[in-house]
Amino acid sequence: MKFASIDIGSNAVRLLFCNVLEDNGQVVFKKAELIRIPLRLGEDAFLRKKITRGKADRLVTTMKAFKHLISVHDVVDYRACATAALRTATNSDEIIKRIKKEAGLPVSIIDGKTEASIIYANHAEENLEHDASYMYIDIGGGSTEITLITNGECVASKSFGIGTILLLYHKVEKKYWLEFRQWIREISDGITNITAIGSGGNINKLYKMSDRKGNKPLSYKKLKLITAKIESYSTKDRIKILGLNPDRADVIVPAAKILLAIMKSARIQKMVVPEIGLSDGIVRGLYADYKKKRKK
Repeated sequence: MKFASIDIGSNAVRLLFCNVLEDNGQVVFKKAELIRIPLRLGEDAFLRKKITRGKADRLVTTMKAFKHLISVHDVVDYRACATAALRTATNSDEIIKRIKKEAGLPVSIIDGKTEASIIYANHAEENLEHDASYMYIDIGGGSTEITLITNGECVASKSFGIGTILLLYHKVEKKYWLEFRQWIREISDGITNITAIGSGGNINKLYKMSDRKGNKPLSYKKLKLITAKIESYSTKDRIKILGLNPDRADVIVPAAKILLAIMKSARIQKMVVPEIGLSDGIVRGLYADYKKKRKK
């Protein structure tokens, strides 16, 4: 069976198709296709406090295309969620109504806490050691979600208004940045050997640039070296020489700095990157709902 999820983020809008296979009590989630459109809604939302007409039109057109693709793929169910950019924009209600009317797609604007819980629904730590400690880190354009798991239990979870686009345009106050790091130090105090679990496009790209293979951990030291290397290039040369996409080239360093700050504050020395995110968590939720309905 196949499910679809839409993540309307601050940097890009993603449509994920995922096959769910049931085999002798085991459930396997297999990504079938991921489509990413770099609309960068966060530039409007965080700098102008509203989505401009041009970007709103592009978003509606994107959602029309996504609806057609969902129909062609004949999915069991789908869900569309919007995060920090539409949480911030003053005209988000108007845009959601347009998408519903013109594209026939209902969209939920989720708060930071819900976003963190959906990402946590991926349970990537299930394939890791159960008696260890892990910190989920999801870095987006307008927010960062952090969840700390110890011995299989969620002990702390929070969403912060610190993201790559906000950092790029110097929209994060120093006081808030200090509070962010202090909270991480407090929740991780007394816990040793925490492993980070990273998600989000920029983290995935940093991991790929590290040449790690087979989900091998990326060390804090290696991440610092990669960040310094990328930062030494101009945005233009990051595209031309390093091969980064234009919409990635300017935000990857802010993402790395957020990630390094988190790892340093929690004394984390290594990170695994299973390439999961909000879209994957939405699919998990859709499948869980499907199972409940099937049992009735």
